[in-house]
Amino acid sequence: MRKGKLIIFSAPSGSGKTTIVRHLLKTFPQQIEFSISATSRPKRGVEEHGKDYHYLSPEEFKKKIEAGEFLEWEEVYPGTYYGTLKSEVQKIWDKGKFVIFDIDVEGGLNLKSQFKEKALAIFVMPPSIKILEERLHSRSTDSPESIARRVAKAEKELKTAELFDAFILNEILEDAFEKAERHVSEFMK
Repeated sequence: MRKGKLIIFSAPSGSGKTTIVRHLLKTFPQQIEFSISATSRPKRGVEEHGKDYHYLSPEEFKKKIEAGEFLEWEEVYPGTYYGTLKSEVQKIWDKGKFVIFDIDVEGGLNLKSQFKEKALAIFVMPPSIKILEERLHSRSTDSPESIARRVAKAEKELKTAELFDAFILNEILEDAFEKAERHVSEFMK
């Protein structure tokens, strides 16, 4: 697998990493392309297969793990897998682009440890756990149990911020966009 460079955005769910990554894709369309992750979880709302995620059954996911088709993968919650397909990343590198990820904290750290200086890993920090919880509620995509699970996970994930190359506090979105643009453009030089 020919190796290019990776840009990794990780954060607790509801921190705004997806919003920041979408902004960067519009800002640098010629240089970066989004890596679509695979998951065994069901679609939420208007999500589309091949656009938001590659949706696989848990059985299909396990077969791809056994076949060594993932760069990284994890069972985030019991029976719910997420991972990065090697083929997805290689397809983007073959176009001569940087691969950008919107990935959970453990997956982001896993990629950073594999790719070292060829990866820029940025942690997106929510202003507070309370605001994070409010954002998750306002999405109206998760059950109260799911939100409670995500908040508990976020409290642990926040302790890993110092393991990343940089962190962005997402309190004022425009400021977060500006910091993300600066980090990414410096890394791409």
